[in-house]
Amino acid sequence: MQNKTLWIGLVTAVLLCSCALQDDVYTLDHRLSALERRNLELEKQNRELETINRDLYQAKEKINSRVEGLDQTRRDDEMELRGQYAGLAAQVQAFREESQMLSGRLEEMEYLLKQKLEGFEDNQLKNRERMDRLATDTAAVQKRMDIIDQYLNLEAVQAQKPATPSASAVVAAKPASDQALYIEAKKAFDDGNVESARKGFEQLIADFPQSPQADNAQFWIGETYYREKWYEKAILEYQKVIEKYPSGNKAPAALLKQGLSFLKIGETNNARLVLKELVAKHPSTNEASIAKQKLESL
Repeated sequence: MQNKTLWIGLVTAVLLCSCALQDDVYTLDHRLSALERRNLELEKQNRELETINRDLYQAKEKINSRVEGLDQTRRDDEMELRGQYAGLAAQVQAFREESQMLSGRLEEMEYLLKQKLEGFEDNQLKNRERMDRLATDTAAVQKRMDIIDQYLNLEAVQAQKPATPSASAVVAAKPASDQALYIEAKKAFDDGNVESARKGFEQLIADFPQSPQADNAQFWIGETYYREKWYEKAILEYQKVIEKYPSGNKAPAALLKQGLSFLKIGETNNARLVLKELVAKHPSTNEASIAKQKLESL
């Protein structure tokens, strides 16, 4: 009985151990499957990480290449800018030297012009004094002639002769040439007789339209209005010089005085345009130098 019971216990223990081993095997197999799946997932993630690392490396290489290209471009730009700056600095220096040279030439011209004007004024004063003396001497001679005529009783003889024009009538007679008209009108202008001068210049243009003095006469007509401060009318008269005599010697002066006339009436923009035209068309003239100085001050 005891042996039977022991046998049954052993069988029962063996069965129980067998069941336990099967459960362990199942559990281990389940865990192994889980580990394999986990391993596959890890391998997949590893491959993805390798792909990401490879993409990141390629991207890094591209970025480095672009950065190097940008650095090279920046260095090239800096070199180009330095070259341009050096060129501009050289141009500025050249402009300064040219400005100094032009300033020196302008001062020299102003000095020479001042000397010429002083000499002209002196000569004009001397001429006026000579004319006054001549007029005085002429009056004295005429007075003596009248006394002699009265003394010799020549009045009756003179009454039978045809009347001769007086000195004033001879002076008032129409000059025989365009040059004579120009000289007479210019003298009237210099003497301050603006109206008489203008009429003389207008007569010259009307009687001798092809005269070499026609452009000068037209310019001085503008000057008569400028002297009277009728700047609007002066602008129109200067324009006639510019349009009718563009290659004449008074064209630069007409442009300059037209620009100054615009400044006198407050039209700065028009003055600037006219002065720029003068500099462009007649760059080597004294009037262009004066126009440049005016433009710098506007």
